[in-house]
Amino acid sequence: MSELLKNELYTVRIEGSASGGDGVARIGGRAVFVRRALEGETCEIRILKSTKTAVWAKIERLLEPSPERREPPCPLFGICGGCDLLHMSYEEELRIKKQRVQDALRRIGGADLTVEEIVPAGKTDGYRNKAVYAVGEKDGAPCFGFYRPRSHDIVPGKRCLIQTEASARAAGAVCRYMAENVVPAYDEATGEGLIRRVFCRTNEKGEALIAVVTAIRDLPHAEKLVSAVREACPEAAGILQNVNGRRGNAVFDGGFTALWGKDRLEDTLCGLTFSLSPRSFYQVNRAQAEKLYLKALDFALLTGKETALDLYCGAGTITLCLAKRAGRVIGAEIVEDAVRDARENARKNGISNAEFLCADASEAAETLARRGLRPDIVTVDPPRKGLAPEVIGAIAAMSPGKVVYVSCDPATLARDIKLFSEAGYRASRACAVDMFPRCAHVETVVLMSRVKD
Repeated sequence: MSELLKNELYTVRIEGSASGGDGVARIGGRAVFVRRALEGETCEIRILKSTKTAVWAKIERLLEPSPERREPPCPLFGICGGCDLLHMSYEEELRIKKQRVQDALRRIGGADLTVEEIVPAGKTDGYRNKAVYAVGEKDGAPCFGFYRPRSHDIVPGKRCLIQTEASARAAGAVCRYMAENVVPAYDEATGEGLIRRVFCRTNEKGEALIAVVTAIRDLPHAEKLVSAVREACPEAAGILQNVNGRRGNAVFDGGFTALWGKDRLEDTLCGLTFSLSPRSFYQVNRAQAEKLYLKALDFALLTGKETALDLYCGAGTITLCLAKRAGRVIGAEIVEDAVRDARENARKNGISNAEFLCADASEAAETLARRGLRPDIVTVDPPRKGLAPEVIGAIAAMSPGKVVYVSCDPATLARDIKLFSEAGYRASRACAVDMFPRCAHVETVVLMSRVKD
């Protein structure tokens, strides 16, 4: 293979797409990842970095653009680190996301499985029902925004296209309150200052729950903060304070104090009502979450007699959807606050055939074994890192007839499918769901069935 040196120029044709929205070309047998290049384009590129395992480049001149290329509608695209795919049509975004899932299942998972479809989003902007803005200072004035990639340098912005307008108005009001009352932003380098973040969650009705994260409890002129936020954001149903004096990236620490109004929001999903605190895990795209969960239920093919186990159940969204179609459902979650939310959500919806365990997946399996229970079906919706091998082993040891895997990362999903295959399970159906339009992430639902004990 030829050696590719930094700053060298090459003319290439983009042959494929990488997971983060970059294009892939080949030079002398080496794969070169070209920042924001689209498949089919011809361009002159400049090598940025070359290692033994990978090469990265940027477009120096675009010679033949793809018909799918679009002018990004946001001036901060490529700077703030939020959206990845604003430079292409939505149809192209769906195509490369579906292909990414397909490639992972076959190349990493070794599964002879065709992704049936990718479910598109009906709305590609303003869809996120949760925003967490960092608060800082630029040129001596308070500002809010998101961190530049791989840094804690805030990129100020008045409006993010995929967030709600209400969240931006609330964050802007907090910054105006800071300026008018000489309230300093928190400085991560020194640990001094007060205002750290502004959190905003909205529901289907358009109501907003806003939390201001401070480094200490003393909040000067709190009534002026409440007045400023309520005036800018009439959708506000509650304004909270959270005190987080710890160094690090955690958004919240400890409990919440209501400065005004409610301390929770209610939202509906799949015909169920959920009570949400700022800490509650809840899919950020409600409309697509409904499609995702209904697809998982479709794959499960429940008759109303089954015992189902839902691991990583969070506030019980999938669990309670299962409860409407199964005989009995058990949700397991290691976060105590989430389990409390799940139990309250079951009570609120009048669901009596669901119970919740505060335990990790392995502990839940052991608890059920001691009770002599064997689930007919197991559903999992793990974080991006996927399942630990011992969790897959624990699931296989319970011998459920079916496993429905909901994943937010195709690579770890494919890795786990291969481990399930070794444990006697075969993947038979797969569907992608575009939960995060304009961003590189994609959700997938896979059905696996036991083929041998």
